[in-house]
Formats: sequence, C-alpha cells, structure tokens
Amino acid sequence: LHELTERYRAIGHSPLLEITEAQARGIEERTGITTYVGYKHVDPFIPDAVALMAKDGVDEAVGLVLAPHYSKMSVGDYQRRAEVAARELGWSGSLRVVKSWHLHEGFIELLAQRVAEAQRKLSKATPDEATVVFSAHSLPEKILAGGDPYPDQLRETAAAVADKLGLAKWRIGWQSAGRTADPWIGPDILDIVRELAADGTQGVIICPAGFVADHLEILFDVDIEAKNLADDLGIELVRTRSPNDDPAFLDILADVVKTELAQNA
Repeated sequence: LHELTERYRAIGHSPLLEITEAQARGIEERTGITTYVGYKHVDPFIPDAVALMAKDGVDEAVGLVLAPHYSKMSVGDYQRRAEVAARELGWSGSLRVVKSWHLHEGFIELLAQRVAEAQRKLSKATPDEATVVFSAHSLPEKILAGGDPYPDQLRETAAAVADKLGLAKWRIGWQSAGRTADPWIGPDILDIVRELAADGTQGVIICPAGFVADHLEILFDVDIEAKNLADDLGIELVRTRSPNDDPAFLDILADVVKTELAQNA
C-alpha cells in the first residue's frame, strides 16, 4: 500500500475520473442516450449505477466497459457485477454488455495515427529502426487455461495497426502486473525494454493499446518507470498519446454503442 501511495504521489494526480466522465458525456452527446458511470474500485460503484438506472425507470441498457479487449477477469467481471446488482435490486430492465471492440475500424485508425505521431518524435532512431510494443494490463496466467481471448485480441489489434502502417518491428507486451503468488502474463514491457537495449535497438515506442485514458498505469508505469529504465539503458522510449476525450475517440465509443443497439434491435 505504501508503494502504491508513493506511485500516486509521483504522478501528482490521476485524471481517470475526469476523463471517464468526459467520455460518458461524449457518448451521450453523440447518441442522445443517457449515460451512467459505475466504477469497480471507487464511488460511484457499478451497483450504484444500476440502482440509479432502476430508479430512473430505464428499460434497456448497454454496458460499455472502457477496455477494448475482452477477458472474463476484466469485461466479464464488470458484467457480472452489474448483473448481480440488477438481480439484487429486482430491476426488470434488460442489460447487455459489449464484449469487445478491439478491431473497430476507427479504433485501429486512431492507434495507427498515434503510432505514426510517436514515430515522428523519435530523435535517436528512425521509424524503421524502432520497435513498437503494443501493451495491455497483464492478467494472471490462469485465464489461459480456459481459452480466454484476451491475449489473442491484443495481438489482433497490434497486427491490424502494424499492417496499416507497414511496421517493420513490432510485438506485444504486458504491464502493471499485480503482486500475487500466481504468475501473470508476460513478457512485461520492462523486460522487453531490457531485451531491446541488450540487442542494440536504438528506440522503442510503447503503445498502450489496452488503455483508453491516462491514469496510474500510464502516467507511472510507462511514463516514469519504463522511461527511467530506458534512459538508464540508453534506449530512447516514446509513448503514444492516450485516446482520453479526443473527439475522434468519442465518435468511436458512440459508434460502438449504436452498433450494439442496432444488432439487437
């Protein structure tokens, strides 16, 4: 807990709540659909959002987890918490959750633009010399035994962006693993940075494709921890800008919601 507290102190402030609220407003403005925000670890919690929907007399709801790749431990867990809350409240409305949107055409285009932008920021390496690492939040390896699609979906996102840009060097990596006795999916981006530096690679671009907003896992794990390691090893590290509340990204989220509604009309 002390280490975690120090990490938050290092970034000064996590803008996650403000960004998420802005993303919700953006969806509402573009679709005309009332949005409710629920979090897993802070107030308002997911059950609070479900309770408010029930109080407002909502008959139909679409759950959009702000993570493009599906795992039963991420998107699936959010869905389970919402469904449990609905049952406990006796809410009779219908709830369906978007499983994933990792190959949405607009999302792939946005990531491609951000990678190209990062390539232009390189000073020590040319775009062809730098390796692009597409990352997402690591999860315990035990999800793999059940055929969880999470790692495959990250690779599909990365491959689509790499194909669009014609990337010469790219790979996927994982970050922000928890401190538990169970092993987590790897390789970690820190290990990748070490490997690339040892191989003489001059530049690395981190594209946190599994994250849609700046928060601790971006502002500390990448911008401070990974960047400091890269500096120490003499390899240039550049990160792609997060989608946050960019109007183009809000258009994508709104389209994901509208597509889900149209498919189940």
